[in-house]
Amino acid sequence: MTHEPIDRRGLLRSLGVGAAALALPASAGAATGFLEPHPRWRFAFINHATTNPFFVPTRYGIQDACRHYGTTYTWTGSRRSDAGEMVRAMRRAIDGGAAGIAVSVIDRRAFNKPTAEALSRGIPVVSYNADGGVGNRRLAYIGQDLYQSGLKFGARIAELVQDGEVFLFIATPGQLNIQPRIDGALDAIKDSGKPIRATVVPTGPGVAEERARIEATYLGHKKLRGMFAVDGGSTQGVADVMRKHRLHGRGVRAGGYDLLPRTLRSIADGHLDFTIDQQPYLQGFVPVFQLFMLEYSSGLVAPSDTNTGLLFVTRANVRPYLTTTTRYEGSSAIPEYPVT
Repeated sequence: MTHEPIDRRGLLRSLGVGAAALALPASAGAATGFLEPHPRWRFAFINHATTNPFFVPTRYGIQDACRHYGTTYTWTGSRRSDAGEMVRAMRRAIDGGAAGIAVSVIDRRAFNKPTAEALSRGIPVVSYNADGGVGNRRLAYIGQDLYQSGLKFGARIAELVQDGEVFLFIATPGQLNIQPRIDGALDAIKDSGKPIRATVVPTGPGVAEERARIEATYLGHKKLRGMFAVDGGSTQGVADVMRKHRLHGRGVRAGGYDLLPRTLRSIADGHLDFTIDQQPYLQGFVPVFQLFMLEYSSGLVAPSDTNTGLLFVTRANVRPYLTTTTRYEGSSAIPEYPVT
């Protein structure tokens, strides 16, 4: 079974979705440009990887939404997925009187109390990129359906690899922004019934250490049939190792997530089979939009869960990602966190 690659522009045209669908104000800037004057509300974004290149387009989305709706934002949290640091940053936002909070809920329990505290003080909370357990009372989640994404990821692996040993790389096992993808992938591989032996390998939160561990895995298992990753840094590491050792030509299959430049180039050059676009720009824009509308409507327009989706990027449809410099995929000519 094969899947035709999805053409983003064609999909948007067929759905009638474009910039106008977001109902943006005609004047993109001052608060008075949106119906009625309003306070310049400040929204706090609490992130688990504040300098990770994946979130460059997310921050572009936040900035663009703030310009449209006449709001401001802060960007804080942790550089290395430390839930304790994130909770402390969230409490500072609460004590500082933020008008709303968007937080990556990477832990099932750590964020429950500060979320409840914020809500009790009249500060709305939404989650983005990663969602928590049922005990978290956030008002909405904006991001990919991670487990379903993992199922599709695993199904694609089972299409590419008929049998043998494959390795699944994950930066931070157990954290809710990526662990559900691994869970879904393992379930899908098992359900395929194929004799594929999947091993999960932690790589760490740093790009350099991710690549080193991926290469060490290959050197220790040279008969492997596939290398796949569930986070952007690990995916780039897989791409680099595939290129260095020319593994695709030897029948090794590989893929992963996100749109880092070297990942996209490796797809175009035939070293990587696919990556998955989870729309990081929307994961910044939509939380601002929803928090703004909640405040602007005095609570009548409540936040709602938003699945930012899944698009497979393959050699057949990678060209627009490489030839267009935009803020929407983090390919601006002025990257804030260049990857080396």
